Amino acid sequence: MSISIKTPDEIEGMRIAGRLGAEVLDYITPFVKPGVTTGELDRLCHEYMVQVQGTVPAPLNYAPPGYPPFPKAVCTSVNDVICHGIPGDKVLKAGDSVNIDVTVITKDGFHGDNSRMFLLGEPTIQARRLAEVTYECMWLGISKVKPGAHLGDIGHVIQQHAEKNGYSVVREFCGHGIGKVFHEEPQVLHYGRPGTGEELKAGMIFTIEPMINAGRREIREMPDGWTIKTKDRSLSAQWEHMILVTETGYEVLTTSAGTPPPPAIVLNKDAVPA
Repeated sequence: MSISIKTPDEIEGMRIAGRLGAEVLDYITPFVKPGVTTGELDRLCHEYMVQVQGTVPAPLNYAPPGYPPFPKAVCTSVNDVICHGIPGDKVLKAGDSVNIDVTVITKDGFHGDNSRMFLLGEPTIQARRLAEVTYECMWLGISKVKPGAHLGDIGHVIQQHAEKNGYSVVREFCGHGIGKVFHEEPQVLHYGRPGTGEELKAGMIFTIEPMINAGRREIREMPDGWTIKTKDRSLSAQWEHMILVTETGYEVLTTSAGTPPPPAIVLNKDAVPA
């Protein structure tokens, strides 16, 4: 496994990309409300990236081996959609939960990848709790990042917290290394055993993006070749940040004015500050 260690210049480029990716989610937040279509959210994000930021949406026409080109600028995953939901004519309604996943490419070629959950109207207690626990899972994983730690440490704490709360962790999709390449080594699993997997080194950059299901972890793929749903039709949630391993801990690269703060479960631990 060849994991790239980013240079200081590359790290600075990734800081810019991360901030721009987060700012797209800041921009779209007030538009995520009952009555809007996922296609309209995609159009607004796309226009903001291209016309305001001067960035390119990485998902648009992205086609890894075995996949058709992804037709939209962002992913919108609603309710029982785990990931890779294709924006379209679906009208969001009160009570829906939706993950919006944004990846920008800067003029210098760096990728900024992040996602957030949005709860519309008065969400059910279950939807709110699932989003909260998934957010805690992501941050507990982030809090394990430091030189000398292992990828298994991240996956273990995420799996432990999800399952303790009665939820399941999707196994088929994971976080990933990122830089001028959208998806590179390492794969960052959201389950595992402490002390296993690659050792973390300063200069690594990767995403932590747990997908947590309210029911069972099994998935089903839709005929469009992209959309992944829970097999038992239970709710799913996801949050994503892009993380730099620093000399002493970690730095969250996907931060902006509207980025939600770390949850109390992490702030109350001896985590390295972002």
